[in-house]
Amino acid sequence: MSSTTGEDTLTHRQIMTILGGLMMAMFLAALDQTIVSTAMRTIADDLGGFSIQAWATTAFLITSTIATPLYGKLSDIYGRKPFILFAIGIFILGSVLCGIAGTIYQLAAYRAVQGIGAGGLFSLAFAIIGDIVPPRERAKYQGYFLAVFGTSSVLGPVLGGFFAGTDEILGVTGWRWIFYINVPIALAAFLVVMRVLHIPHRRQDHRIDWPGAVALIVCLVPLLTVAEQGREWGWGSGRSVLCFAIGAVGLALFLVAEWSYKDEALLPLRLFRGRTFSVASTSSFILGMAMFGGLLTLPLYLQIVKGATPTEAGLMLLPLVLGIMSGSIISGQVIARTGKYRKFPIIGSLLMVAALALFSRIGADTPLWQTMLVMALMGLGLGGNMQPVITAAQNAANPREIGVATSTVTFFRSMGGTLGAAVFLSVLFSLLPDKIKGAFTAAQTTPEFQAAARAHPDQVQAIRSAGTSGSASAFNDTSFVNRLADALSHPFKVGFSDAMSVVFLVAAGIMVVGFVVILFLPEIPLRSLSAAQQRAAEDAASGAPSTTGAPSPAPGTPSTVASGTPSAVGSVASPSAASGASPTAALDALPATDAVPNGAPASAAPGASPAAWGASPAADASSAAPATSTSTLSGNGRPAASGDSNGNGSGRITDLKKAATGAHAAEGIADAHPDHAPHHAAGAHEADGQAAHGEVEPRHAR
Repeated sequence: MSSTTGEDTLTHRQIMTILGGLMMAMFLAALDQTIVSTAMRTIADDLGGFSIQAWATTAFLITSTIATPLYGKLSDIYGRKPFILFAIGIFILGSVLCGIAGTIYQLAAYRAVQGIGAGGLFSLAFAIIGDIVPPRERAKYQGYFLAVFGTSSVLGPVLGGFFAGTDEILGVTGWRWIFYINVPIALAAFLVVMRVLHIPHRRQDHRIDWPGAVALIVCLVPLLTVAEQGREWGWGSGRSVLCFAIGAVGLALFLVAEWSYKDEALLPLRLFRGRTFSVASTSSFILGMAMFGGLLTLPLYLQIVKGATPTEAGLMLLPLVLGIMSGSIISGQVIARTGKYRKFPIIGSLLMVAALALFSRIGADTPLWQTMLVMALMGLGLGGNMQPVITAAQNAANPREIGVATSTVTFFRSMGGTLGAAVFLSVLFSLLPDKIKGAFTAAQTTPEFQAAARAHPDQVQAIRSAGTSGSASAFNDTSFVNRLADALSHPFKVGFSDAMSVVFLVAAGIMVVGFVVILFLPEIPLRSLSAAQQRAAEDAASGAPSTTGAPSPAPGTPSTVASGTPSAVGSVASPSAASGASPTAALDALPATDAVPNGAPASAAPGASPAAWGASPAADASSAAPATSTSTLSGNGRPAASGDSNGNGSGRITDLKKAATGAHAAEGIADAHPDHAPHHAAGAHEADGQAAHGEVEPRHAR
């Protein structure tokens, strides 16, 4: 890395190298879920555990969900690199163990090990990008992750069908390669991350919230278990009720633990007082329900109604993937150019509502190309929704809590998906018997059905035992549909399509709620510094040991806060900051009228944190009120006004007044007195989790 202005500058190529390692790791975690589900029937048959195969999926889901917030909090305290390497390493170990599993119980245990690693791969990848790339540029890079997610949705069924359908490869049973294929790719990701990822970090002295972690496990294990098994057990059965009760007790204990640990909590409740964070978490939960729950039925529709194999169904989902990639790339590029993100999740939610409503109109005889067009629309909505919401949450968070903010949004989306899958599958299978029975009753009067019934009496008997049994368990094996005559199978397909339409309609209704929630997402100006740079600036401002080597934005990324104020990046780049002195030392030498506008509060006096000047890490005042110049530090450490590279002239007072006006605009104050500094930096309360700014001083100003 080259050093410039006292900083280590990450070039676009270096960022892409780090991104490549993270994408490989995240690809494995995303691929693992789809590839295993496709081959699970073959795996269960081979291991002799078809009736308990669901536990292999449940074990992975439980450990990955629980691990997600733990990785976020611990990486905020101890740094990202050791935990991303640990996650990759555990994932490799779990993959090897799964490949040698001899029973379904062993496979479930080893899948739990895999899940511990996968939970970190999802959340830490986004957090690391938040560390090295400023929010305004971040959307471009994080869009690649959504492309990985979409690609895995297509490749998973394709590869799963291939390996499951192959008896042996190099003397090893075909399905075992589903896990062995992870090893070389994960090793490459491990080496790339270990070699190129260097994020400066100063360890924080924190208590570990072990009571909160234990309470979270007590809460989630029974709830996730009943979400996966409740349909088989019965939602009102004794086992289900016991799981609900234990989960409720665990939730109460978790809330007590988080309240008692305050800022040291695994999930600080203070964060939810910030509107951006609370809206992002809530909308992610609803999005997870609509996305995972609604889309879960699409592969079933393609395989049962359209007669596609798992491999073919995966390829048919390609329009959905292209839509996700297009939506994420377009939103990322526009956000990088304009600095505005709020409109994208709003538009994305509307597109998802429209797509889910259109899916509810799909029937057994709908042409496949029409279904694919709706898939593309759904993908555009997802791509425009997921990434900007994560960007908003990271931008509003304290730079020392990027990991917690990212993992929490990911956690809520995962929980929403789990609940959505449980609810929607229950709705589907509860409606299926009556819908199929009604479709067969209507078809029995048609000449085509009667002729086929006379020609194939054995098939009619199979239909009666399944379609009119009144029990969803009769549809555990739907392969018999492909062996029926067209006239006899058509009513079955109509009944399935009708039941599926109700599921999509319910998902559309849930997404309407998500659209209303996302309307409350505020538009906070995107910061021009990465989280690592902000932490370094705050350390220098507070006199703490500087975390030198904080990566700069890629070339072409703004390196100062374009607000016309002495900014945090200026503090890092100044000679005084580079030598370990306070970054405001040079400002102390300026006349008082230049350093602090008349009437400014004590918190904005020389020597205070740069956030007190209106340059809070969570706010870029230029987005609230346009400024005509960008403030930098000259060679003597003084703020240089526009047109004065030496830091002399009258431009300094003008720039400070512009900063005050911009901060007032961000606070919702129409007029700012020319000699009055804003009460606090715009966005500081949002970053601190404060709901209002009237009487509370932001932490960044202290």
